[in-house]
Amino acid sequence: MRDHNKAFCRLVAETFDCPAPVYEFDSFQVQGQEGYANLRGMFPGKVYVGCDMRPGPGVDRVEDVSAINLPDGSAGTVLCIETFEHVFEVRRAFDEVFRILEPGGIFVITTPLNFRIHGYPNDYWRLTPNCLRRLMAPYAARVAGSQGHPSFPHSVMAVGIKTPAPADVAVRASKFVAAYREWLRQARSSLPVGVKLRRALGQVYRSKGERHQIANYYTADFSIDIDDRLAQAG
Repeated sequence: MRDHNKAFCRLVAETFDCPAPVYEFDSFQVQGQEGYANLRGMFPGKVYVGCDMRPGPGVDRVEDVSAINLPDGSAGTVLCIETFEHVFEVRRAFDEVFRILEPGGIFVITTPLNFRIHGYPNDYWRLTPNCLRRLMAPYAARVAGSQGHPSFPHSVMAVGIKTPAPADVAVRASKFVAAYREWLRQARSSLPVGVKLRRALGQVYRSKGERHQIANYYTADFSIDIDDRLAQAG
């Protein structure tokens, strides 16, 4: 998990009314991420269930996100933060998340694109921005984005709200995108001077593509899609 993934999730929790219970899939806190990868504090006072395919730190329930042992409509919010690249039956996992969400439930997903292969325990997929938007199509309201160079972003992310979405969803979605862009601006400006200097000196030895990736690391592009009936109601 990276800083911008945590910021994305935190801002969703602050901007949208995320119903309980909250289920996080891939909640196992791997070595070096203990505590840092804990998202529970973002949802105070709400039932929070950490799920993973193996027991361990951060795991309350052993579950496979592609075959979830929960009834239809039993989850209020589902978090899959840097998860689906590790799920072989990825299309089935999207269907399962949609199935278990209650009406008006929220799905939050981030996943890497231009990123090294990393096995926890295995790494299978990279989703392009267009692919993620298509997979989020069943939701009544969607905020989908990518971060990094437009031709090869390092991350893709989305928020989906299942029918019925609240009447003010368009306002909340716009507020969320603005808040995330502001977080990116602050993150870029707060980089230590030493880091900025090393990056500047390193430009000499990097390829054109690498320079573009570094220059656009904090650049993000978002789309907000709302079903016609909701847009008319708003």
